[in-house]
Amino acid sequence: MRRTLLSLAAVLALSIFTPAFAQEPQHGGTLKLHWGTLDTADFHRHTGTISLPHVFAETLTTISKDGSPKGLLAESWTISDDGLIYTFNIRQGVKFHNGRVMTAEDVRKNFERIQREVKGGWLTSAMEQVESFSAPDEKTFVVKLRAPFAPFLNLIAEGWILAPESPGWDANITQPIGTGPFTFDSWTPQIAIKGQKFADYWMEGKPYVDAIEFDVREIADASLALRAGDYHAADIPLSKIDALKADGIAIDFSGDTSWNFLSFNNRKPRPPFNNVRVREAIAYAIDKAAIMKIAAGEYGMPGNQMVTEGNFFFDAGLAANDKHAKPDFERAKAILAEEGVDPGDTTIYMISELNNRTAAPIAQILRQLGFKVDNKPFDDLGFQRALSEYDWDVFPGGSGPRNDIFLRYVRMMSDGPNPGLWGGVQDPEFDALVKAAISTVDKNESRALYLKAWRRVLDNYYTVVLGHSPGAYGIRPEVHGLTIGFNTSAHRADGGVAFTWIEQ
Repeated sequence: MRRTLLSLAAVLALSIFTPAFAQEPQHGGTLKLHWGTLDTADFHRHTGTISLPHVFAETLTTISKDGSPKGLLAESWTISDDGLIYTFNIRQGVKFHNGRVMTAEDVRKNFERIQREVKGGWLTSAMEQVESFSAPDEKTFVVKLRAPFAPFLNLIAEGWILAPESPGWDANITQPIGTGPFTFDSWTPQIAIKGQKFADYWMEGKPYVDAIEFDVREIADASLALRAGDYHAADIPLSKIDALKADGIAIDFSGDTSWNFLSFNNRKPRPPFNNVRVREAIAYAIDKAAIMKIAAGEYGMPGNQMVTEGNFFFDAGLAANDKHAKPDFERAKAILAEEGVDPGDTTIYMISELNNRTAAPIAQILRQLGFKVDNKPFDDLGFQRALSEYDWDVFPGGSGPRNDIFLRYVRMMSDGPNPGLWGGVQDPEFDALVKAAISTVDKNESRALYLKAWRRVLDNYYTVVLGHSPGAYGIRPEVHGLTIGFNTSAHRADGGVAFTWIEQ
């Protein structure tokens, strides 16, 4: 299934985008998009947003279509043989949106702010490894680590560089001044973000459009608005792909997948879910294939890991021996009986996101086992608050593409960012294995350690992986040059909104 999906994406990319490069790009127009959210204007403090900041503020590296780091504000870099010293050659002539030329010293100040001020964000683990930052001259930025940190280049693709004179620098930045192709002009939370073309942008001749607008409202299905021309491009439900293609809308996929899971409250578990065998019983009752069919149609890929086939960190043996690959309802009921659990005595408090397609079928499975289920759906901000209070039993959720496998593991660590999605796991042995995995320069050793950590997740049923699905995006025929990357970031070194133009 994974190979078929990738083949489809490749064919679509070739058939959709080749004609665009045969034409001369046109300048002008406002590019209107619907995908992603923004949780803070202080990009250093983000805990969930990777889609939109790059449009306004750039990073030393970005993640290319194939998932590898590529230079953006860094033209190149070298790494010492022991993996401790990273030396970045900073791109020259890049200007902040206030007109000032960016220097290596600005980069140093940003990294020092992140290390000093940001607690619990994506870069926290990386910053803990840093011994020093320095800028020996205007074009050289040096990072010295205390120990090797394998994900470093991928993680700093979320270390946005802002002008230190950005309002709120000493507290919370309210108006980010970056170097991106568009200026950050206005943000109405959960409504819209708007920006104008930056005339002095460093990529010669880009961006092509005059302005950009992101609709960041929570819309379950943007396909009708896409058809009507309200958006030039939008994230779309997988179920609408065929209908949109029939209307002449091009489809592109993200290179990485999102994954669906059912998590248990691991921080404050209430009986009977403090019993690992009860969690195992529920895993036996779940029909992964059916639920992924509901969630993603023909694009759903049932599984039991954080990644899918084709990813370096995927383990074929684990996949082949998934004892929950098919549902076994009788086994589930037998385990509950063995543990002396009468499901009728328990009301399961479920938290879910609005429009989550897996919540209803999972609730139905739990009811078929005899449990009562109280499902409370929340909007994006509400469910994160509710999760962090740990006053719940199960959470059917999902998580999107990430720059590095570590960014999936770190959220299950005891002090990881946004740990609520996986019930606030507190497992020192898991933590130690992940820390060892990121502290080696040997990729094979790192993979083996990650897999040992994942075994603990499987054995303790902290979460039950349901499967994976790709992110799909519809692009109107008048739009040229827009390609979707490995993750959901709208701008990267090898594509995105800076390369996009609208046929007039």
